[in-house]
Amino acid sequence: MATRLSQAAQGRGAASWLGVESGGEAWLVDLSDGGEIVQASQVTPVPLTRPWFVGISNIRGNLHAVSDFSVFRGGPPIVQNANARLLLIGSRYGTNAALLVSRMLGLKKPEDFTPEAPDASMPAWGRQRFADSHGKIWHKLSVRELLADQDFMNIGV
Repeated sequence: MATRLSQAAQGRGAASWLGVESGGEAWLVDLSDGGEIVQASQVTPVPLTRPWFVGISNIRGNLHAVSDFSVFRGGPPIVQNANARLLLIGSRYGTNAALLVSRMLGLKKPEDFTPEAPDASMPAWGRQRFADSHGKIWHKLSVRELLADQDFMNIGV
């Protein structure tokens, strides 16, 4: 069942981030950058693509390019179990892209996080970091910068 992020944010006012886990890392995504969350459905592999490119998925008649966000980051492949989800990103930017993530961690309020020093080892799309009230570090995903990243967009081997 799909969940529209903008609908989920209505009635919760201040919540503007979605938390996801990918390969053991916690990530925050602006709700305005996420289109929908869907169960990891059947994905058709595409030959001669990079290892992190899972393939193409037909979601309600629209083809989405699916990337395993953990493998793209250099981590282990995401197990496609009952918790795995596709986070549809890019529709705001005219792209049908989806990130395969380990699980959803729910809506998050920005005021519940403290900014941390940027991670200089990360690409621009993932440098921003925050700590929650338990001291856990979360990376903030800039979808616009990820979709502009030539490494992410070049799926061919």
